[in-house]
Amino acid sequence: MNLFNKVPKFIKSFYFLFTLGFVIWMLFLDTNDIGTQITLTRKLDALEREKEFYQEKINQVEKDREELLSNDELLEKFAREKYLMKKPNEDVYVIVKQ
Repeated sequence: MNLFNKVPKFIKSFYFLFTLGFVIWMLFLDTNDIGTQITLTRKLDALEREKEFYQEKINQVEKDREELLSNDELLEKFAREKYLMKKPNEDVYVIVKQ
């Protein structure tokens, strides 16, 4: 009983105990606790970086597309290299490096 008397009076207060319990509940036991918030923040950051990466790729593809559609020589070169297209009177030989 002597130990209980040494505790300051404000710590034994209902309001202090209720506030302490509420803080513990919100930080550790609630569905939106601090651990969940940190995990979600990290996931959001990773998704935003991924979004930026894909946005840059989209911009690059759009730029390449505009170049191909505006220049017939580039379009022909692309079709020959990528899809192995040829003119009717040509033979195409593909050399594969091992």
